[in-house]
Amino acid sequence: MSVSRLPPTVLSLKQFLQRQKVLEIYRNILRTIRQVPDEADRKYLRDWTRDEFKRNKDATDQDAIRMMITQANNHLVELQKSLALARPQ
Repeated sequence: MSVSRLPPTVLSLKQFLQRQKVLEIYRNILRTIRQVPDEADRKYLRDWTRDEFKRNKDATDQDAIRMMITQANNHLVELQKSLALARPQ
């Protein structure tokens, strides 16, 4: 009987790619939040983002994770639109 050398928590390719997508969205949201002019709003948004991602870090259901990725993308797009509208022209 062969014994696998991989630890039991190795991610599948699909899980790895999903994790990369989540990290990319997280980084993009934090980068976009840096553009918020008001310090208090920036802190609130940064804390809210961190709390949301931490709260869902143990999710394993693939459908739920896809839904959360879609929601995070929607939040990012809305934040970017709001910042674009707030910029002086």
